[in-house]
Parts: sequence; C-alpha cells; structure tokens
Amino acid sequence: MKLHTISVLVEDKPGVLTRVAGLFAARGFNIDSLAVGPTDDAGMSRMTIVVQVDTKPLEQVTKQLNKLVNVIKILEHEAGDAVERELMLVKVKAEGESRARILEICDVFRVRVLDVTHRTITIEGTGTPDKLEALLELLRDFGIVELSRTGRIALARGDRGSGSAPRGCGRSPGPNRSTRAAASEGAGRPEHERATKGGTHRWRRSITMRTRIRRPSRVSGSPSWGSVVRAMRTRRT
Repeated sequence: MKLHTISVLVEDKPGVLTRVAGLFAARGFNIDSLAVGPTDDAGMSRMTIVVQVDTKPLEQVTKQLNKLVNVIKILEHEAGDAVERELMLVKVKAEGESRARILEICDVFRVRVLDVTHRTITIEGTGTPDKLEALLELLRDFGIVELSRTGRIALARGDRGSGSAPRGCGRSPGPNRSTRAAASEGAGRPEHERATKGGTHRWRRSITMRTRIRRPSRVSGSPSWGSVVRAMRTRRT
C-alpha cells in the first residue's frame, strides 16, 4: 500500500462530505488526511483526500465517486506532479536553556513563533509533509504539549488541473451532472410528475378502451368474410 493524493471538485452543498467519506469507509479504507475549502467559483469546493490503499481498489472507489451527483471532477496526483503543502501548529515545552535551542531550530526550518509563555512556545510550520515530520522529530526531544495539523492540500503542476473551467483535463466526470440531477429529482415523485429542464412537468395519462374485431386472414379457396356473416344470419332466421 502507498499514499495517494486525490483532488475532488464538488458542489458546496450539505451532506456532500458525508457521502464522499462514506464511500471510503464502506470499502474499509482509512483516510490519512482530508482538507476541504472553497474555490474561486461560487458554490464549488475542493476536497483534498490522502488515502493509503492499493492502486486497483482505489480505481473502483474513484468510479463510484464519479457517479455521485454533487461530484464535478476527480484528479489523482502522481508523485512529483503536484505542489503539496500542509499547516501545523505545535506547542512545545520551553524552560531554561531549551528555549534558545528551540528558537534556533525554528530559524533553521523557517517557521514562525506565534506565542511565548514562561513554560511553552507555540510554533506555526508550513511546508511539505516531509519537512513538518522532520521538524516534529527534533521538537519531540523537548516535549510536545499540543499538536494540530490541517492535512495536506495539493495543486497539479503546469497546465494540468482540476478546476471547473478546463473540463477536458483529468479524469472524466462520468455522466452529465445535470442529467443525473434531473433523474434524482424525478425519483420518488408520483407517476404523473417528471423533472424536466424547465422544472416539473405534470401530465395525466388517459386510457381509451376500444374493442377491435380481428378478421382472419383469407386463404385461397376459403369463403370470404362477408359470406360467413350472411350464412350465420341465415341460420339464425
């Protein structure tokens, strides 16, 4: 297994995060990190999911994500093809001589000191996950009081991206979203109501019962239909 980073462009609506995370939970995959935030398009959000799983099962989950109505686009970032960053806040014990050593470490890693008390120092670190892990290894020697990490966010390098404008890039979004939305709106409605592009169209179905007499096919040498009817009338009289 290895870590995979996936960017998912979704509609900013309630319940979308639950449905997306539920697909991974149903497969028994543990999400390593999950970051969600708005994009430059109003009503759209970008989810950055980091999951540790094999490649083949991940493709199955990706296909299921494409079927969700609120999912617009999915893009999987290959190793080295994306810019990845993460934010970390860590509070470290700093008493006596250890305070100067902690400040030196912060200087080397180019991280900011946000708060200083008589016993602790709060540090803000931003960078790649590898950089933050190396910083934590040094700070653990002094004693970590609290730690909070946002999870990584990623953008593809170059022209490749998961934005809503270049719809030809990345993975195919599957069936048309508006078509799927109309189908979901029509499901569960009465039979005489259907969702259309302009809204809800009501219609009524009328059935006219008509009785039709099928005439037998005429074979050569057989009596005509008219002669049969005249013979039946003659017998009745």
